[in-house]
Amino acid sequence: MREAVIAKCRWMNASGLNQGTSGNISARYKDRMLITPSATPYDSMKPDMIASMPLEGAYGEWDGPLQPSTEWRFHLDIMRARPDVGGIVHTHSTYATVLAIARKSIPACHYMMAAFGGTDIRCAGYARYGTKELSEHAISALEGRNGCLLANHGMIALGANLDKAMWLAVELETIARQYYLSLALDTRIILSDEEIAETAQGFSTYGLQAPKPKPKARVTAKAAPRRAEKRRSGKR
Repeated sequence: MREAVIAKCRWMNASGLNQGTSGNISARYKDRMLITPSATPYDSMKPDMIASMPLEGAYGEWDGPLQPSTEWRFHLDIMRARPDVGGIVHTHSTYATVLAIARKSIPACHYMMAAFGGTDIRCAGYARYGTKELSEHAISALEGRNGCLLANHGMIALGANLDKAMWLAVELETIARQYYLSLALDTRIILSDEEIAETAQGFSTYGLQAPKPKPKARVTAKAAPRRAEKRRSGKR
């Protein structure tokens, strides 16, 4: 799991989803939260540098050679409040951050909004990084959602596991870019609640494969003459 966290960090920087050490990632592991350490370049990060924090009991305690990310508080509070969450990705991706600077929530401009659990992506209020106030703002904006913007800051994406959290982080930045560019147009059509609900229903079966039909019995070259002989003799 520690190696997976590091791999996701390196990928999000290489893909342009994040820059430098500004983002952070956490993952649920049994009764602990694993989270990237503070101010540590991802290329030099080793598995034993990942901080470990208890999900229950002592609040804010951690194990590891390096301090956890300065954003550990909202990671921990979200995981404590949301048992459905197994991975959290926080980035300062460009378009999501631009909208967060403008303090704009993202409406249902694209059907992929349904992947986030509602009809919009809210922008949480502003508070300094690492504070209790920021954590409270984030949890409020994430109610019933798997992603949000943080005013003048960046974005958060949640998933049942690391892969899904990173997938939604990419989707959030994509929707943010599409919405930002659409603001230059005179007309924008926002999908209705019913249309988003219909998409969400479609997502419930997306990727499910119908069972393959059983292959028909094949007649081999050796078996064919024997069957023909039985038919001539009247045997079945």
